[in-house]
Amino acid sequence: MILALENISQRKNGQQILSDVNLSVSRGEFFVLMGPTGCGKTTLLRIAGLLDKPFSGRVKYQSEPIPHRGKERLQARRRMVTVFQRPVLFRGSVFSNVEWGLRIRGIPEDEINRKVSQVLEMVDLVEYGDRDSCTLSGGELQRVALARALVIEPSILILDEPTTSLDPNLRFNLLRRLKDLHSQTGITFTMATHDFTDALSLGTAGAVMRNGRIEQMGTIDEIFYRPSTPFMASFVGMKNVFPAEFNADGAIVEELIIRHTSNKRGHGFLAIPPEAIVVSREATVTSERNHFTGIITSVERTGSIFSISVDCGNLLIISSVTRSALSDLDLTEGQDVYISFKASAVHVF
Repeated sequence: MILALENISQRKNGQQILSDVNLSVSRGEFFVLMGPTGCGKTTLLRIAGLLDKPFSGRVKYQSEPIPHRGKERLQARRRMVTVFQRPVLFRGSVFSNVEWGLRIRGIPEDEINRKVSQVLEMVDLVEYGDRDSCTLSGGELQRVALARALVIEPSILILDEPTTSLDPNLRFNLLRRLKDLHSQTGITFTMATHDFTDALSLGTAGAVMRNGRIEQMGTIDEIFYRPSTPFMASFVGMKNVFPAEFNADGAIVEELIIRHTSNKRGHGFLAIPPEAIVVSREATVTSERNHFTGIITSVERTGSIFSISVDCGNLLIISSVTRSALSDLDLTEGQDVYISFKASAVHVF
């Protein structure tokens, strides 16, 4: 692990912001910290980047605990750079902003010129060296801030919601550039975001925060496709999440017995992805172990996909179908239909 936070708590003005947070980031990862606004992401990043000290707990860099003061803390802090959501540049040229970290480290002039030119090329700002920083657009400002961070070749680059204030075009370009930079440099990236697109397009691992605590941590696939709690299932947008009682026959949800592939017993939850649910006008013979009848209560368009809500007794189950499938089946509200899905499609937690 290049970075570890152990039992981190933080209080501000008598208010508990973070509570016993444990988090670890492996070398070379693109680690994405997710969570709703106000959950404590920025506070945690400031502690991780050694900009703030925690109320309790400790930060470890390359497996070594970082003291709250002194030379060791300063040396570790110089190996990390934090780029904030709205970065602030100095007055002067783009070049003078980017070279600043090298100059205060006493790097020779010829090496400064080489490194700055190299990093400006990486962020596609080769022609911007002489530009006044006050004339930059939001996207250009972000790229200069990235160049200023990358030029000192940090071990860890920390990004606090870098795409939030950008329009969709600039946001897409920045995401693509961050992915390329991570691949090119091999630097460990840690980024906070509340946008799933950022996490799915960039992240190799991550964590989700809720009310100052870590709700779940793991690979991006584990977080999005194997949520561990009802909150996580809701956070990643899972539909058809139901409390259930599990026994040898399956999961009892209201009056239905839903077959699944886990060995769970007792109380828990299950989720059925809408795209895994087949809706038909007639009973079909398939290998799917779950078959129910119901009545369509609504047909709603969500982008290019339609959500079909089916009332199966006391349980409302949502299926997703394409426009062509909707048209072929001639599905409308009030119709009696059959739904089916595989036991392996049922997620249990």
